[in-house]
Amino acid sequence: MLWMVAALAIGPVSATAAVDLRGAVIVVRPGVVPAPEKTAAVVLAEEIQKRTGLRLSIRSEFPADGPAIAISSVSQVGEWIRKVPAHQARAEGFRLLLEENPAHPVVWIAGADARGALYAVGQLLRRLDWSKGKLELAGPLDITTSPEFSIRGHQIGYRSTANSWDAWTIPQFEQYIRELAFFGINAIENIPAQDSRKNPLMKVPRREMTRAMGEICQRYGIDYWVWTPADVDLNDKAKRAELLAQFDTLFADAPRLAGIFVPGGDPGHNPPDLVMAFLEDLAPRMKSRHPEAKLWLSLQGFSKEKAEFVYAYLDRGVPAWFGGIVHGPSSPPIPETRSRLTAKAKLRLYPDLTHNKISQYEVPEWDQAYALTLGREAVNPRPYEYAAIHNRYAALSDGFISYSDGVHDDVNKALWSALSWNRGQDVRGVLVDYARVFFSPAIAEEAADGLLALERNWRGPLLGNGGVEATLLYWRGLEKKAPELAGNWRWQMHLLRANYDAFVRRRLMQDSRLEREANAVLARVERLGAEKAMTEATAILQQAVLAPAGAELKARITELCEQLFQSIGLQTSVEKYHASGAERGAVLDFVDNPLNNRWWLEDEFAKVRKMSDPGAQARRLVELARWESPGPGSFYDDIGHWARSPHVIRGLAPEDDEPLFWWWDQGKSRARLSWQVTMWPKEMRYDGLDPRARYLVRTTGYGQALLRVDGERITPTLDGKEIGQFKEFPVPASALSDGKLVLTWDKAGNEEHLNWRQRSRLSEVWLIRVNNQ
Repeated sequence: MLWMVAALAIGPVSATAAVDLRGAVIVVRPGVVPAPEKTAAVVLAEEIQKRTGLRLSIRSEFPADGPAIAISSVSQVGEWIRKVPAHQARAEGFRLLLEENPAHPVVWIAGADARGALYAVGQLLRRLDWSKGKLELAGPLDITTSPEFSIRGHQIGYRSTANSWDAWTIPQFEQYIRELAFFGINAIENIPAQDSRKNPLMKVPRREMTRAMGEICQRYGIDYWVWTPADVDLNDKAKRAELLAQFDTLFADAPRLAGIFVPGGDPGHNPPDLVMAFLEDLAPRMKSRHPEAKLWLSLQGFSKEKAEFVYAYLDRGVPAWFGGIVHGPSSPPIPETRSRLTAKAKLRLYPDLTHNKISQYEVPEWDQAYALTLGREAVNPRPYEYAAIHNRYAALSDGFISYSDGVHDDVNKALWSALSWNRGQDVRGVLVDYARVFFSPAIAEEAADGLLALERNWRGPLLGNGGVEATLLYWRGLEKKAPELAGNWRWQMHLLRANYDAFVRRRLMQDSRLEREANAVLARVERLGAEKAMTEATAILQQAVLAPAGAELKARITELCEQLFQSIGLQTSVEKYHASGAERGAVLDFVDNPLNNRWWLEDEFAKVRKMSDPGAQARRLVELARWESPGPGSFYDDIGHWARSPHVIRGLAPEDDEPLFWWWDQGKSRARLSWQVTMWPKEMRYDGLDPRARYLVRTTGYGQALLRVDGERITPTLDGKEIGQFKEFPVPASALSDGKLVLTWDKAGNEEHLNWRQRSRLSEVWLIRVNNQ
């Protein structure tokens, strides 16, 4: 539920000269102060020194003259000669005020509490104008603000699955947690035990890192959560007891826990009655060491009946140890869960900010060429898209802790953090703040636009998106303006994306042209003969290997991948950088993947060569050549491809239209590309058909396809069910009287028990004028 409304009050708007803070003293309260307030002063001094080279001193009294930055989480400090400004900030909020006295300016950091002081430091760092030897703050400045949601955090699980932070040291974790706090997060979620694979990159044992992360969170006043699945059979008493013992060790190791998130599924397949009974047994063990901690449960993978069991359990009374429900991927809809939960049960969102495909939030209008190369965990700034998603669901929740498996989604984390503080913030403004604090105030506006350009690179058909080349030129210009950022990992990540996107587009242009040329050769098989046609077509397709487009871009991509491994441990290759899996950000391993059907055609040629009948060989080669060009009066749609599905009617909600990019053979599938992306369209429409002609609908996909033509269910005359096999449906003559057709599909029956990978799907649709065959 909405917890507190962000208050924002800004003082007079008349412009004044910037205040020089180079000689400022950071003034802190004398005596014992809460850890987060003490940390706030250290963070401010250290971060200013990193950026400017200036080391501001920290004292407990104001200087006789000159600038000061005063930090307090209480309204009165008797030992100070200056009075702490009053404010109306609520819990975790603050007032950030610049008193512009010419001789003795003071920047006031007045936290509503110790956390508020830390968040005010983050806000100040986002507003300072700095460079080497320079530190200024523009006035007027008077901000009072409080967070809108009570839970604001990110999961940064120290496990082998991650694509970067499994290679980190304890100081690197502290630095990243600190930087997330710049944007107001109050929670960090670790993964202390799941995924026990040996990892050559890990510098710290997992148990030691679990303790260290808890200690870091304690210093910063950040809530420490853990994600701990019950992924054993809870009917097995021995395994259940072993799992409880593992929790006992965790509870003993962690200095302070705020939340324990036990996913109901993904992983885990226990029924809810066993899960709730397990939580009941776990609760007293937790409370004995962490009396303020709560247990949280997700309904991931739950059927309606299983979810109802949990709702009914909570209706009978919410236990004191129960924190609430976590909504993650494959959970019941957020509005349904919120409406069904009792008011005493909280709802935490678990948004997937890290994945681009096979994910909770697929990239809208994504080109398959990106899916084949950049894949599931590429660098993925998606600010406007995630802002829309956040603001669509946030008000139904008490906040969020995101799902993340690496630094590649860093922009998304900052954006989601900022919006959970105040949903009304301008998206580009957040990116400007991001660029000011992590790049340089001198190029903040331009860098923010560069990040937005990367988001636009991914929207719509890639062949027609000339903006991709403009984005590359733009980032090259930024490189020249800010050569000092060459070693900055965030800078390197986005340079990688700019170069990679352009490289993929150039290769796609080449591969598309080569496939057209190869098909033209195959179409002349009657004159050339099968063997010569295949030999010439193969030679054409091989030009992508012998003389690939964009060689200089590939060299730059390779260079940036190496730099990112050295700077932040980003693992862009399984073999070279020890990525935990091919789909875990290993973009370097797929940089040369064919973006046409070269692999499929090579395999088809091998089959054709085994045919003994020259006529059959010729017919098959013609079929291959004309696969997407069925002839005059006939039509072809590659359902999942935005540029090659002109008859697919897209819905109003983006999630209605996103195709599923399949992951086969560890990303090296040789199947036809159109079979590797599927979708059930809301409907397909055809106009201008000949009412006197006969038509049939042909499809490929997998499993069932329950087709309706103008609302009438049609029985297939050919019913192939495997990938690449055809189904054919005759179109009733009565449906053609107006020269129009509408195709829809019923939901496949009796598949609720199947894993989503085994369910029916649709990949291609032809409407074929029969007398053209």
